[in-house]
Amino acid sequence: MILVGFRGLELSESDLIVQDIKSGSIGGVILFDRDVELNSDVRNIQSPEQVLRLTEQLQSYSDIPLIISIDQEGGLVSRLKEKYGFPPSVSQQYLGDLNDSQLTSDHASITARALNEIGINLNHAPCLDLNTNPANPVIGAKERSFSGDPDLVAKHAELIIDQHHSSNIATTLKHFPGHGSSSADSHLGFVDVSESWKEIEMLPFRKIIAKGKADVVMTAHIFNSKLDEQYPATLSEKVISGLLRKELGWDGIVISDDMQMKAISEHYGLSDSIELAINAGIDILVFGNNVSFDSTISQKVNKIINDLLSEGKIAESRIEESFNRIMSFKNKYLSI
Repeated sequence: MILVGFRGLELSESDLIVQDIKSGSIGGVILFDRDVELNSDVRNIQSPEQVLRLTEQLQSYSDIPLIISIDQEGGLVSRLKEKYGFPPSVSQQYLGDLNDSQLTSDHASITARALNEIGINLNHAPCLDLNTNPANPVIGAKERSFSGDPDLVAKHAELIIDQHHSSNIATTLKHFPGHGSSSADSHLGFVDVSESWKEIEMLPFRKIIAKGKADVVMTAHIFNSKLDEQYPATLSEKVISGLLRKELGWDGIVISDDMQMKAISEHYGLSDSIELAINAGIDILVFGNNVSFDSTISQKVNKIINDLLSEGKIAESRIEESFNRIMSFKNKYLSI
């Protein structure tokens, strides 16, 4: 239930991330090309050959195959850049504007094959947010949305998913229930979309889930008083267990956006945010360790979850649900 980021182009036995893997403290990792906290271009990605060695090292330390994930949407949100020897990519907006199914499939196929060749098994893409606010600093302005038309978004998302599945790469639908209308960035602080969000923003998620094409759904850290007057989506039982699971019928993995983003970390303590997220229905908690870095984050999160279980604040049955979903996913994509 814990997926973390770490520093290093290669691993040694003494690295804390290796100890986390060996002890079973984490079930997955996320790779970045840039270290935000250090303002450095040295993190996990240097070349295709180096990343393959790194992912092979990671898996070698784990009894149960790890989820090894990355954000490779294309365009500005690309960790596998051309300068590191990877194929060039284009943004989702570029593909949506051209609206050429073959072109979208071709680009997705190149991305998926590149991921498969270097041992990455989960891409945190496609982005299903509608481009309802082109000035949105974290979606529209970064060309991360295919379109403001939900049917077009669903169409191109499905093409991307199909190509990933052809290369045995799982995908992530993000950011539920829709981040496209926001005028602020949840990496930087509280984001309220109560007046801008519309129900149509859930339509691409609804369509992909109904077709049985979804693998993982990522929540947004947005606050919407019309959906939950108290909590942002990642911490909201009404949004996750109510809207996503009951109304849209999603019974697979729900993954959080980075729990260290300021929309969460500046407003909730670590223990409170973990308790709320798990009870809301989150299956995998992401700690990117990039906005801020904490080498012992997995130990802290494990202790908090165990304490919450001991105190009766989280039910064992809730943990079992997540475990079963994660193991089902790993059986499908990670060849357990």
